[in-house]
Amino acid sequence: MQIGLVGLGKMGGNMRERLRNAGHTVVGYDTDPGKSDVSSLADLVNQLEAPRTVWVMVPAGGPTQHVIDQLAGLLKPYDTVVDGGNSRWTDDEKHAEELSKRGIGFVDAGVSGGVWGLKNGYALMVGGEKETVDRLRPIFEALKPEGPYGFVHAGRVGAGHFAKMVHNGIEYAMMQAYAEGWELLEAVDSVDNVREVFRSWQEGTVIRSWLLDLAVDALDEDEHLEGLRGYAQDSGEGRWTVEAAIDNSVPLPAITASLFARFASRQDDSPQMKMIAALRNQFGGHAVESAKKA
Repeated sequence: MQIGLVGLGKMGGNMRERLRNAGHTVVGYDTDPGKSDVSSLADLVNQLEAPRTVWVMVPAGGPTQHVIDQLAGLLKPYDTVVDGGNSRWTDDEKHAEELSKRGIGFVDAGVSGGVWGLKNGYALMVGGEKETVDRLRPIFEALKPEGPYGFVHAGRVGAGHFAKMVHNGIEYAMMQAYAEGWELLEAVDSVDNVREVFRSWQEGTVIRSWLLDLAVDALDEDEHLEGLRGYAQDSGEGRWTVEAAIDNSVPLPAITASLFARFASRQDDSPQMKMIAALRNQFGGHAVESAKKA
């Protein structure tokens, strides 16, 4: 099967290779000429036979909108655009409506697998019309992990990215739990081999997971994580998950707390903790520490 792939970064480039390894023809375009197979989006579209499929793997928001706007003017009726980035599900609905006016199909694909996807395959959560999704099955089968799992047609347009958003929210909470457990183990005197405690959990425990395996890999590289700063960025999906929970009156205390913990990581001197320290001093006479002067 032929497919165009726009965006050949860490994931897009590996996806191109995995698809080619499965026997598919991939025409890739990237703004970096060193990665690109063609010189422009128009050239990419011209090299594909109708009905064309173009998979977009660029950052969510403006970059995705820009590419879809361009493709809307280049593609023909019965062609299909797949957004495999981390777009918000509400953007999917907008893009599908815009493209449908030109007779162009749209599928949203939540993709998980990161830098390991080339070797292990990508978990795919897809939204769109059944007929369109079924036509693209050979592509999904090539990208997904071997075996019966790793692909789902989650529902109508937007369902794929909504499912991926919730997946990432769960990921936030799981990582936070491992991080809190690690910090507590490091804080006590009785445990003197925290890394091996984590390693012992990799088999036979209810908390074993790929994330745990990756945590052990990180501790093997830097046993006490001394080379890292305690700062964690957040992607849009964590915030969107909490927003969706509010909109649907669904309590998400663990996921919400894990998102707020990332915000706290960016503060060298927490204003909230200043107020807590001041209040503890006022009602209980507890000691306070003076701010360090520059």
